[in-house]
Amino acid sequence: MAKDPIKKADNGTYYFRANLGYNPITGKQIQKYRSGFQTKKEAREEYSKLVLTSTAELTEKKKTISFQQFIEETYLPWYKTQVKESTYLNRRSTIQKHFSYFYKMATDEIEPINVQNWQLELAKEFSPNYIRIVQGMLSIAFDRAIVLGIAKKNPSRMVGNIKSKKTKVDFWTLEEFQKVISLLYKGDYYEHYLFISFWLLFMTGMRIGEAAALQWSDIDFETGLLNINKTLYYKSMDEYKFVDPKTQASVRTIYIDADTIRELKAWRAVQQKVLKGCGFILSYSGIPTSKHTLPRALEKLAWLAGVHRIKIHALRHSHASLLISMGENPLLIKERLGHEKIQTTLGTYGHLYPNTNLEVAHKLTGVLHYTPATQSIADYTSNQFTANYHRELE
Repeated sequence: MAKDPIKKADNGTYYFRANLGYNPITGKQIQKYRSGFQTKKEAREEYSKLVLTSTAELTEKKKTISFQQFIEETYLPWYKTQVKESTYLNRRSTIQKHFSYFYKMATDEIEPINVQNWQLELAKEFSPNYIRIVQGMLSIAFDRAIVLGIAKKNPSRMVGNIKSKKTKVDFWTLEEFQKVISLLYKGDYYEHYLFISFWLLFMTGMRIGEAAALQWSDIDFETGLLNINKTLYYKSMDEYKFVDPKTQASVRTIYIDADTIRELKAWRAVQQKVLKGCGFILSYSGIPTSKHTLPRALEKLAWLAGVHRIKIHALRHSHASLLISMGENPLLIKERLGHEKIQTTLGTYGHLYPNTNLEVAHKLTGVLHYTPATQSIADYTSNQFTANYHRELE
């Protein structure tokens, strides 16, 4: 049996403390205290009135929570607990930038037509694949609003995502990369740093965050085994730290070639004269490489070498392209790049196998051998019919 909320005070009057549910924005419990009632009946009437009024107010408040309130005060604090810190920081600005379109609307009043109009606005500036990613975030936000009772429907999922577009993987061929790397003079300390950075990325296919986190202790120079077990979150020169890799499959060991081992040893000898005891491989100042330094240098070198510009991540694609041109198995490429599924590898680089069908055609030549028949099927069928007919007459 539930306890009576109406209590009697020492002075003979009555009081109560009413639990009126939870604030739909903060999630905190709402309580109200009333006292000084002369009779228990008066206190109970006030208690009932307060509960009914507050329930109606909460219901109405849920309906009128602006999307900005929901995102900034409820969704983002929750989302921060669901993903890695680096993921949260990267996506927070994207969420705030693109979700602001709905900020002045009540969360439960956003309709599919509003989402469709938002899609059309984004399409004026961004690629279909980028819009699909952002809308995926929007769908998750509305899912959460439904769970919390702030919304009754998910207009983002009702509209559906826009059609994806197959993006062309950008990369440098071996010849293009050689034109770029040949511009760097290893007699200059900074250029030597750029040289080893680009060389390592091209020859291993590591993500830039993985390479930036790489320590000298991660390499076994005797066996050529490279241990990739972390990535670097870099915010500024004074704020950076190691974080877990992108996926479990990203934790891997790969073998590096003899030329890369030789170049790494040469860079270590130069670096340690300037920065004795520096643990970071890709560092010229004692701190890990900035997320802006290498991309800017790569862009300038591409212009000087007369090759098309690529993003720093495209050196990873260039490594995969090189392996494919060498005839390496997709499963080996998957393991080397740290992909979780072979579908990712094939979906990203499958089109770089241009001669596969032609090679299959060559291999199929001569597999089947034809021995000419001595009579046609029609003749054979007719002869069989005649034989069966005579057999039945006998």
